[in-house]
Amino acid sequence: MRVEIWSDIACPWCYVGKARFEKALAAFPHRDDVEVVHRSFELDPGRAKGDVQPVLTMLTRKYGMSEAQAQAGEDNLGAQAAAEGLDYRTRDRDHGSTFDMHRLLHFAKTRGSQAELLQILYRANFAEERSVYTEGDERLVELAGEAGLDTEAARKVLADPDAYADEVRADEREAAELGATGVPFFVLDRKYGVSGAQPAEVFTQALTQAWGERSPLKPVGQDGAEVCGPDGCAVPQP
Repeated sequence: MRVEIWSDIACPWCYVGKARFEKALAAFPHRDDVEVVHRSFELDPGRAKGDVQPVLTMLTRKYGMSEAQAQAGEDNLGAQAAAEGLDYRTRDRDHGSTFDMHRLLHFAKTRGSQAELLQILYRANFAEERSVYTEGDERLVELAGEAGLDTEAARKVLADPDAYADEVRADEREAAELGATGVPFFVLDRKYGVSGAQPAEVFTQALTQAWGERSPLKPVGQDGAEVCGPDGCAVPQP
């Protein structure tokens, strides 16, 4: 069974939702038969690379709330993250473009390190003092190295604005076609969708239901046609 997760590194509920989903998956009896695929989704796709601002400023301008309301929301998110065993800085974080991070995640996917890099980026964005937005490409190269990626290769990807850009845009188009208007967005076997950072129990229910409703293959044609298997191939008889 395949589970696809659309998310953004700038999305705190994606950070929390990922932890809740993984808690449910860890307890799922068929977890070894579940393939998890991470997809790109930018919450702020039009933001320029150098356009960085404090999170509270972004929240007050985008949602028309007061700074006190924005800070209360951050404090609530910090509590929700802590309940899942996650570190979360509720003060002095910043916000910027995540496009290069998504490009780097697609590069990491080709090296089998996408899940590791995604978690490292989340941690860096939500829990660490150093910014993932203001220190330039070298900060992302450093984080790529932590995920086991070749840092020089990662640096070349970031230096080329077209590298893996099509893959990011394709993910975003697909999310729109599936009706996703926000993240996190979980799609199970292209049959069920779960929107938001749901409790682990909801993910458990979704996994169980999707697993139970998998459709077995329906054979077409006659039985007994020649095949090749572990013991060799059927030899035509004269």
